Amino acid sequence: MKVLLVNGSSREKGCTYTALNEVARSLKEEGIETEIIFIGNKPLPDCLACGKCGETGECVFHDIANDLVEKAKTADGFVFGSPVYYAHPSGRLLTVLDRAFYSGSRYFAHKPGAAVLSARRAGTTASMDVINKYFTIASMPVVSSTYWNHVYGNEPEEVMQDKEGLMTMYNIGKNMAWLLKCIEAGKKNGIPVPENEKIATNFIR
Repeated sequence: MKVLLVNGSSREKGCTYTALNEVARSLKEEGIETEIIFIGNKPLPDCLACGKCGETGECVFHDIANDLVEKAKTADGFVFGSPVYYAHPSGRLLTVLDRAFYSGSRYFAHKPGAAVLSARRAGTTASMDVINKYFTIASMPVVSSTYWNHVYGNEPEEVMQDKEGLMTMYNIGKNMAWLLKCIEAGKKNGIPVPENEKIATNFIR
């Protein structure tokens, strides 16, 4: 079993990475393979709503969003991490998630997901709510911890002093590993994933 941990920060080895690394440490102790993916710090295009991915199965922009979907095909779980900017996740992470989930949501469905946030002080709960919506729209079980999935600090050294935050990250890994093992046991005992019905409407039709 493998979990992808996506670093949505512009800093490859900053506070968000420090939090994700603690989740990865916990998962590894449970025998779960991990990979931390840095989405980079170069400009990324937003979704154009062109619908081309519905025809080709991939986004017209060939960058990290398509790479993530490709990796999602063989992954069993996901952790998306972000710093907090003005009480929301990084725009670059949301750009990647918008495009990846729109073009390849079937590869995320019924696989556990967790959101991880780092902040100097506040805005974390609002940011976590934004990321969690990707999970709840894509039929993904949401992995919780023993407190909100946040760490605090301006620099990695400060995050390492946030003992409760680090414990929360560690417990995310434990809870995700448990859920992954339960899902695997279910598959071995003939319990299939549900076949969800789909219909698209708006408020007037």
